[in-house]
Amino acid sequence: MPISILPPSPQEVPSHTDRYVSDSDEEMADAGDNDFTSSNSHSIVTPGETITSDPQWMRGHGTYIPPNSTTIISTLAGTLQKTNKLLSVTPLRARYAPEIGDLVVGRIVNVQAKKWMVDIGAAQLASLPLSAINLPGGILRRRTAVDELNIRTFFSEGDLLVAEVQMLHQDGGASLHTRSLKYGKLRNGLFTSLAGAGGGGAKRNGSGGVVRSRRQAFTLQTTAGEIDIVLGVNGYIFVSKHTITAGDEKDASITRLEESVSETLYSSENDVVPKDLMREIVRVGTLIRGLVLCSRSVDEEMVVRCYEVAVEMEAEENVMGDVLVGQGAKSIVENILLRIESGV
Repeated sequence: MPISILPPSPQEVPSHTDRYVSDSDEEMADAGDNDFTSSNSHSIVTPGETITSDPQWMRGHGTYIPPNSTTIISTLAGTLQKTNKLLSVTPLRARYAPEIGDLVVGRIVNVQAKKWMVDIGAAQLASLPLSAINLPGGILRRRTAVDELNIRTFFSEGDLLVAEVQMLHQDGGASLHTRSLKYGKLRNGLFTSLAGAGGGGAKRNGSGGVVRSRRQAFTLQTTAGEIDIVLGVNGYIFVSKHTITAGDEKDASITRLEESVSETLYSSENDVVPKDLMREIVRVGTLIRGLVLCSRSVDEEMVVRCYEVAVEMEAEENVMGDVLVGQGAKSIVENILLRIESGV
């Protein structure tokens, strides 16, 4: 008897239509208007994967529709999100996307004729124009050729600074400014980079990182003195010795606010930091990294609460050494969070 060899049948492309998107209005109502049900709220899709072919759904960020088709396909690896009839994919890990008004920590990487190029963890370098900074002595005037020649006396390569996003360009780049007394060069502290953990991602996809909050820069009272904490929305953190500015002085006149801080405004020399205060700076930085490892949001309230509990645990269990080393940051923060949640 002869043997017949048949061609292989094409395999059906896996689709998320049945798993994520309901075909009837009744099922969609059961799934909720804004969120998926508990069984698929954290579903992961991969690039090129078909999400649905139902024309009633609209494509959002992280998806595309091929020409002459109604099929929505994912372009990212991330979690599928549904808002009414809009489907979008939130990436598991992405660079910081600047928004106007964000407080960011950056590092100068290039000095040009009239501006600085700043690394803020975004897809492109941000620019800080010479006209967007405060000149020493509180001088409010047009920038001249002399200021351009002295541009490196203000910021040079490698300097850290805190600034605010002032404007976004069509190509996705951002322009910064440091016209406020709370912005400027950063000194006397510890820099920490939480790569991929900025831009409010903790609230969107449940991952750990810095979230946009009412105050991104605040002062924390520690056992060794006050320290300043800057939580950059871009995921860059700076913890430093507290610096008294003109804004902290009640008797300072409004006309002399900038003049009183002009001497150290652009200084690159660090002050002497006491050893006990340095330990507290390292402790806070390690606790922040531990919060990210535990997939928790990082804001002022969480940092202050974790530090208070860490001080209590140090007195009871002597765990300060592990926190300073940093190898047990995640386990210690897990114990701190457990104590906070239990109300002990």
